[in-house]
Amino acid sequence: MAHNGAPHVTSDQAEKTFYFGKFRIDPTEVFLVTQHSYAFVNLKPVVPGHVLVSPKRVVHRFLDLTPEETSDLWLTAQRVGQKIEPFFEASSLTFAIQDGAQAGQTVSHVHVHILPRRVGDFENNDEVYDVLDEKEKQLAEKLDLDKERKDRTFEEMAAEAAELRALF
Repeated sequence: MAHNGAPHVTSDQAEKTFYFGKFRIDPTEVFLVTQHSYAFVNLKPVVPGHVLVSPKRVVHRFLDLTPEETSDLWLTAQRVGQKIEPFFEASSLTFAIQDGAQAGQTVSHVHVHILPRRVGDFENNDEVYDVLDEKEKQLAEKLDLDKERKDRTFEEMAAEAAELRALF
């Protein structure tokens, strides 16, 4: 998959301000917007194509979502998964929520991690949960993925979002 071309932002996205907890998400990093949710690229992906789906409303815990937000969140996650699995030439998907600090949630805003999975992407398949749960220091000691999990540039994230936006 080539990351080329200027980021394209729809008028719907340009008019929106997206927050992920206290952090503002640039509209060029968003690739899908629904009634209650939005999907965006990840600053530190665990695997290629690791994206997030979050409710538009900043909600700290999953249990605090309305029924409409819950439904929209999971339907959006399903829709995103249907597109990114073939796009990233994956054979499976991991969907994960870390709900609360003790569950590993680092940004206090409900979000679903969607990870396109391939054979052998982790030595032990369940290590993916360690990557999502562990702090950066613990992660580096346990899985030595520190080198691969560098922050991406704004341009890299915008280019990936533009590619994914074209799928919808």
